[in-house]
Amino acid sequence: MGVQLKMTDATQNRKSRGPNNTDPSHRKTRGPNKGAAQADFAPYFYDNGPYIQNGNLALFSLSEDTAVGTHIYSLNGTDPEGQEVRYGLAFDPGSKQYFRVDPVSGNITLVEKLDREKQDSIDVLVSITDGRSKVVERVTVFVMDANDEKPEFQNMPAIVNVLETAQSGSSLFQVQALDRDTGSGGSINYYLQGAQSSLFSIDRHSGVLRIRSGETLDYEKSKTHFVTVIAKDGGGDFNGREQFMSSSASLTINVVDQQDTPPSFIGTPYFGFVYEVSLPGSVVYRVLAKDGDAGNPNPIVYSMDDGDDGVFGINKTNGRITLLTQPGNLKREIFNIIVRASEVGENGKLLDYGTTPVVIRVVDLNNNPPTFYGEHGPQNTFQLTMNEHPPEGEILRGLKITVNDSDQGANAKFNLRLIGPGRMLRVVPQTVLNEAQVTILVDDSSSMDYEKYQFLTYKLLAVEIDTPERFSATADIIIHLLDTNDNAPKFSSDYYIARIPENSPGGSNVVSVTATDPDSGRWGEVRYSIYGSGADLFLIQSASGIIYTQPWASLDAELRSKYNFYVKAEDTEGKYSLAEVFVTVLDLNDHSPAFNQNLLEKTMVIGAPVMIQAVDEDAEEPNNVIEYSIMKADPDNIFDINTSTGEIVLKSYVKSMAIVQNITKQKDCIWSVVVQARDQGQPSFSTTAVLKIDITEATQLGGGPLSTFLMQSRDKPLQILAMLAGVIGTMVVVTVTISTATFLRNKRSNRVLPHRRVRRRPQKPSQGWSTWNLPRPFGRGWGRGGGGGGDPADKFSVSRGEEEGVEAEKVTVEVVENINYNNNVTVGDAGWVGLGSFRPQPLAHPPPPCAPALPPPASQYHWAVPTVSGGVAVAAKAKRKQRSKEDLMNKALVSELKMRLEQKRLQNQY
Repeated sequence: MGVQLKMTDATQNRKSRGPNNTDPSHRKTRGPNKGAAQADFAPYFYDNGPYIQNGNLALFSLSEDTAVGTHIYSLNGTDPEGQEVRYGLAFDPGSKQYFRVDPVSGNITLVEKLDREKQDSIDVLVSITDGRSKVVERVTVFVMDANDEKPEFQNMPAIVNVLETAQSGSSLFQVQALDRDTGSGGSINYYLQGAQSSLFSIDRHSGVLRIRSGETLDYEKSKTHFVTVIAKDGGGDFNGREQFMSSSASLTINVVDQQDTPPSFIGTPYFGFVYEVSLPGSVVYRVLAKDGDAGNPNPIVYSMDDGDDGVFGINKTNGRITLLTQPGNLKREIFNIIVRASEVGENGKLLDYGTTPVVIRVVDLNNNPPTFYGEHGPQNTFQLTMNEHPPEGEILRGLKITVNDSDQGANAKFNLRLIGPGRMLRVVPQTVLNEAQVTILVDDSSSMDYEKYQFLTYKLLAVEIDTPERFSATADIIIHLLDTNDNAPKFSSDYYIARIPENSPGGSNVVSVTATDPDSGRWGEVRYSIYGSGADLFLIQSASGIIYTQPWASLDAELRSKYNFYVKAEDTEGKYSLAEVFVTVLDLNDHSPAFNQNLLEKTMVIGAPVMIQAVDEDAEEPNNVIEYSIMKADPDNIFDINTSTGEIVLKSYVKSMAIVQNITKQKDCIWSVVVQARDQGQPSFSTTAVLKIDITEATQLGGGPLSTFLMQSRDKPLQILAMLAGVIGTMVVVTVTISTATFLRNKRSNRVLPHRRVRRRPQKPSQGWSTWNLPRPFGRGWGRGGGGGGDPADKFSVSRGEEEGVEAEKVTVEVVENINYNNNVTVGDAGWVGLGSFRPQPLAHPPPPCAPALPPPASQYHWAVPTVSGGVAVAAKAKRKQRSKEDLMNKALVSELKMRLEQKRLQNQY
């Protein structure tokens, strides 16, 4: 079956469509294979109204500023039988195709730029088809205006001629402009731009240009005016925002001249001169006038109104003023003449006019230059002798100078100037009329120096001021200066640096100083002297300035290498200056390095260095820089030495005493090393020393830092003694503090016991207590426990009863004076009071230490507490803390170490 086509007008009212529609134009018949015939209806568009974005495009409008490529509308329709529909767009032949449609979705896209001013509506054929029937409708799309057009002037640019006599507020020109936009975008307002808006005004709606109220045109001031007119629309929407469009054009206004201005003189004011040699008929001056109406000028004639006294005349055509008589007949020096310039009309009638004064002065002829006079007439050289540095402001009275100009008036007026070196002098007066006495003053006294200038030469110049000839005259002024003692001697340098070897003999030259005095004669003679704490070894020649050493002086850089003192230069009147002299005594290598002893003994712990040092008494490097080396060693190749510091170490492979025993068969392990110390001076000096090194190995003892310190200090018994003394002193202070606190507490509680003496009782061996016999490593009197002369073997014992419940025997302590037995070791263990009761043992074979027996419980015995007053109080049973076996062993090891240190000290003494 072919496609059925029905053309409708979208503006007609559609009939309602539905499945029961019997419109024969929309009915279609099924094919014979379907059996009975069935109705087939054509597709149709949905109805749409204004502002609807889908339907058949009827009543749709579009702004002309819509961008190309914008989706603007969607065709929408259906088929009664539910068949799929397709959409189409078509335009009249020859028309521009502004839109494109997607046949499936019906989306319409703008493909051409719109312009309402060229085409304000677009006819479009829209179609819908279901494949069998196709419906085509004609619709009109309206193009809406956007503010995209500028106003266009219709009668500009233009040129307007206006009489200068035009009245204020009169109309000159009407500006016309057109804007093709509609609405507010098509309305136009007019404005003036630039400075001309102060002279003209424009009606913003009608565009009529007028002369502003209160203003007039003047041809003589300005012949042409250029006016810029702005035409601006009322604004409108464009691309979603408000936009104003404007245009500008120029209007040229030519002012036409009118006869309204009198003649004016050119080049005023006028001044003319008559000289004593002028002749009758000579031109004194010429005036010139022009008609003020330059656009249409009238002829000008000249005349004199007043002031000529009949001795001057004027040419009425060219304005030349002439002298009518001899200059000697002129009765006045100055003439004020009024000259008139009149316009001549067409009929020869005098019209408007203008006047101006002309000043004519009778002047003397300038034929006499200025002249200088001395006491005896004209003179051009003046001389004077004076001391240098006169007081400032002083008048040079020896100069008698007068200056004169024989002319009169301005011809006799001139300036005086003084030309010469610097600004030492000035002249008064500086301006002279006819005649004056010339005075020369001192202006800069310091510059008038005899040492710079023995004489000064100046030019005195007189120059006329207001004359064309500028006559002038000159005179020479010569001033001879006399010297005075105005300078002190001055050294060539503020300080002098000298160097002298230390072996220089007495009387050797050190340095030569130089000072000069610019004064002449005896004032320029200079004498030298030196002084200062460092000048004792030096002398100076008073005339020549040569500094040299005292004949008996012996310089030694090791004793003193730097000297400084002052040198004084003085003239005959006592004026002087000072300079400082720095003398450096250069060190020579005159000392050899020296060891403290030629035979040195050192103890070396394996892994630690020993130090050997030599001293060179030279003062400077490299003379006192020492380099160490091993010259000989027994055994050889065992030691290394640091060449700079003198540290001697074993070779890296010697790490234990076993290796040492393999190297040598000696049991004492004392090796000899010959060490050389050499300085770096020229010539070089050296010295040697024999070093006996006792090799030992560090003993690994328990006891922590104390054992480590004792091992490191075994070769320094004094250091160990100082350490022990410090410990003992600290313990004494602590004990006294505790005793004092106890005493004060007992005093407050009224429990201070009376003073008593306690007798010592021998210990009973059956008590079950073991007595500790520990050697005193430092002999008698090492601690205070011995008690001022007591037997070193004195001991104390603490006993307890064998059976429970039996009261323990009291501890007996022999107290001497107020000696506190807690000064050495704090009482903390049973059987310990202090180290003062240690008994010394034989030194050859000290017995090995034994661990003490464990002390009894604290509750089994009583303590005797000494007080500050020396009394002994029996306190209640004290609680005693248990000590571990490890602590007791440590104490025994410390005691053994002390004993060994004492043995070492005694061996060194014997």
